[in-house]
Amino acid sequence: MPNSPQKQPLMERLALARIWRAFFYSLAGLKTAFKNEAAFRQELLLSVVLIALAFLMDIGWGQRALLLSSVLIVLVVEILNSAIEAVVDLITKEKHPLAKNAKDLGSAAVLLSFVNLAVVWTCVLFSRCL
Repeated sequence: MPNSPQKQPLMERLALARIWRAFFYSLAGLKTAFKNEAAFRQELLLSVVLIALAFLMDIGWGQRALLLSSVLIVLVVEILNSAIEAVVDLITKEKHPLAKNAKDLGSAAVLLSFVNLAVVWTCVLFSRCL
């Protein structure tokens, strides 16, 4: 039996196990973001609407991929921003200029991801209108 676990090389089995565990760690991260981050929940709701709209539009798959990726980037950046904030809060509750900078930089990244979303959606929508 060439596909049985006993015949698979050890490194291959370990890699698959690591990927499997990483998948569940990722699900736990999504659950944490949904449970604890109001901004993530709001952006997720917006994402559901925009993703549905992207599939309803009469556009090519390339343009649809741009629309979808711009939506997903917002969610990714929001999760990274939340992670930065959590680490800063873990390290110190005191007001410190570096802690403020870290949180402000994360927030700026979220803002830029929204600017990207607006630019991409505007370009695709206007290309459909012209």
